[in-house]
Amino acid sequence: MPNATFPTAAAVPGLLLLAALAGLAFLVAGAVPGLNALLLAVAFGALVANTVGLPERAADGVRFRGVLLEAGIVLLGARVAFAELVATGPVVLGLAVAAVVFGVAFVESLARRLFNLQHKTASLLAAGASVCGVSAATAIAGTIDADGESLAHVVAAILLFDAVTLLAFPVAGDLLNLSARQFGVWAGLSMYSTGPVTAAGFAHSAAAGQWATVTKLARNSLLGVVALWYAFRYADPSAESGVRSLLNGVPNFLAGFAFVALAANAGLLSPAVLAVLETTSDALFALAFAGLGLDVRLGAMREAGLAPVAVLSVSLVVVSVLALFAVVTLL
Repeated sequence: MPNATFPTAAAVPGLLLLAALAGLAFLVAGAVPGLNALLLAVAFGALVANTVGLPERAADGVRFRGVLLEAGIVLLGARVAFAELVATGPVVLGLAVAAVVFGVAFVESLARRLFNLQHKTASLLAAGASVCGVSAATAIAGTIDADGESLAHVVAAILLFDAVTLLAFPVAGDLLNLSARQFGVWAGLSMYSTGPVTAAGFAHSAAAGQWATVTKLARNSLLGVVALWYAFRYADPSAESGVRSLLNGVPNFLAGFAFVALAANAGLLSPAVLAVLETTSDALFALAFAGLGLDVRLGAMREAGLAPVAVLSVSLVVVSVLALFAVVTLL
């Protein structure tokens, strides 16, 4: 997830644009039964980005979409019921670990042996596809000292698939007649970046959104381990640098999510407070998803190049099919 400082006056136009898109999404969803406000926020953002384009003065504020998403995920902890997690949590955690381990090994092998990509480019693709999309690719690029051009190609390819899967997965979930829990875990295991996973989950249902987010956070929490693995693989790091890679790879908002979930399940938050947290979480998600839509570019295919797109295509198909089989069998 991207980091940002506290918003300044320069961020106001962009934040107002996000608020306008999110507000429009809620208005349309309220007037037309069956439409999802959060998915509409993404669609409206993408429409603006690919028609009139993002106004330059709005860019500073739109960059805060990552912070808004993180804040929404933290407050989402208030909706997590530990009773459900205790029942299926170990299975979901095991599936998340398996998805990351298999994904890293499979994408590395695929990118190097079949598509003859450079080792560092293959590693960026493997981390991005297996852990948490652009955030993982960027983190690993710093760990292995990858060049900027390779990272740019990988990021463009991941963003392309973020847009495609955000549209495709909710449709596939309906066609496959998956339960909310099954769909949420499937999306959380298969898709690349946290924002699209959360958006796709909530496009299916509120319960699916919660399961998708929890499953994706389980994958995200393994970024430190993956970063540590690559640090040792590409260099001869000291124990100190290895520990630093591990700590730096853990998403900061994960602690906030856990804290809110613990407080809610311990009965420390009143029903009124929980209701406010849930409403605020929905509002933050709508703002963040509008920003996500503004990042969608139809020209991403040309920017990405064919080889990274081909690798991610094969990876997505294989991992999503295996994940679907596991989810239907175990959940």
